[in-house]
Amino acid sequence: MYEIRFPNLGIHLKNVIDGFYIGNFEIHFYGVIIALGFILGYVLISKEAKRTNQDPELYLDFMLWLVIPAILGARIYYVLFSLDDYIREGQSLKDTLFAMINIRGGGLAIYGGVIAGVIVLVVFAKKRKVSTALMLDTCCMGLLVGQIIGRWGNFINREAFGAFTNSLFAMAIPVDWFGGKNYLLRSVNNGIITQEMIDNVLMVDGMEFIQVHPTFLYESVWNLCVLLIIFLYRRHKKFDGELFAMYAWGYGLGRVWIEGLRTDSLMVPGLHFKVSQLLAAACVLAASVYMIYKRMQLKTDSGEK
Repeated sequence: MYEIRFPNLGIHLKNVIDGFYIGNFEIHFYGVIIALGFILGYVLISKEAKRTNQDPELYLDFMLWLVIPAILGARIYYVLFSLDDYIREGQSLKDTLFAMINIRGGGLAIYGGVIAGVIVLVVFAKKRKVSTALMLDTCCMGLLVGQIIGRWGNFINREAFGAFTNSLFAMAIPVDWFGGKNYLLRSVNNGIITQEMIDNVLMVDGMEFIQVHPTFLYESVWNLCVLLIIFLYRRHKKFDGELFAMYAWGYGLGRVWIEGLRTDSLMVPGLHFKVSQLLAAACVLAASVYMIYKRMQLKTDSGEK
């Protein structure tokens, strides 16, 4: 039940558990991984602040401002586009509200956290009378670190995966993890499990597996590439805000592709569009326009001089 395989790579992980207990309290590795992402992200932000002659303490204060709003933003975004899962006929208002705020039951969306984080940063920068654009540049690499690490929480939880595949990187998850094949049959077309997955169940050592795209892995590796590009370019940036624009462009481009592979995407209510895919495309477009505008502005300013 706790196995995860990458059969076409010959990788077999025998005991991938999703948490542990301290007394009667369960600690989920997902939360631990998210916390680790925050910490390592701040370490990189602090170093970048020193490199650019900023006060690292400013960013420690910002992180303290950020934590709760980012979690709330990620939860609110998820709930808004999953209302049918929380508002049910005959359910009391108390139970509905509890389900909406119970993040231990799962349900966080990174876009909601990023949007909340940017809003908090704008308010924080104005309050401290520092450059919003420079802060965005400084924070974007730390944000990427958090996203790179955080996606491995999805691996631990066997979630945020894509449709059936038998490609080189196919990930095999035991059917028993989901409650058995009968449960999967009842769950077909629930937005996560598809008939194609069930039709192509893999049998290994007497155990049944579904094979899916490990989209968490694709996004983690993609974000690592975006981080390396920004890291190498950062000393050559032409204007404050350029690095964050590069982040929005690069992350958005990858998300448009990766979101297209997923089966559990949040949808625009009443429409057959994936909300994160649309938002990612909007980020690519907005970042492109912004960078072109700023480059043209710099060229005009240099010509006037």
